[in-house]
Amino acid sequence: MGELMAKANTYTKRFEDAYWPGTRWKDVLAVNTTQREANFEQLDERASYFYEAVAISEAMRSTTSGFGQRYMGVYQDKDGGWLVGGNNYRLHVPANPPVTQFWSVTVYDEEMRQMLVNETNRPDISSRNRAVVKNQDGSVDVYVGPTAPKGLETNWVQTKAGEGWFVLFRFYGPTEKLFDKSWVLPDFEKVN
Repeated sequence: MGELMAKANTYTKRFEDAYWPGTRWKDVLAVNTTQREANFEQLDERASYFYEAVAISEAMRSTTSGFGQRYMGVYQDKDGGWLVGGNNYRLHVPANPPVTQFWSVTVYDEEMRQMLVNETNRPDISSRNRAVVKNQDGSVDVYVGPTAPKGLETNWVQTKAGEGWFVLFRFYGPTEKLFDKSWVLPDFEKVN
């Protein structure tokens, strides 16, 4: 029962609003590093974060431009459907992500909460990978699903039918456009 409660807290964070209004993305670190608020202990927030991760630091909650990291998580697509391995999805990463270092999209196995194990041995797409195909405007389309889009295999993370997954989008050296939310990451959309 405890594990089911932790899953519910993690995958449908009721104590955390969407980071960008109108999207499904949530700040993964809804818990303070002390795990306390003025009048209560952050038990649900703690269970939510530590169900899928094992460490926390102030640098992971950065609000200082160019310093630390920020992690956004998503568990559902644009239409509210759970992210499942039998469907193909596209995430459009707009041009000029607000980072001084790099960004990454990492896919995790919903059941084990570890980086996805697949035949390609690649659970993530990152701006550090020079083979990633960019659109003419500098944006990047990331594909997740069982089938690679032709010619865009370097932008694809393979999934397996029957297995759920979730994503952490990491901003390394986040900048002001992340904090003021003027740069918006849209939701995953199903594609054929």
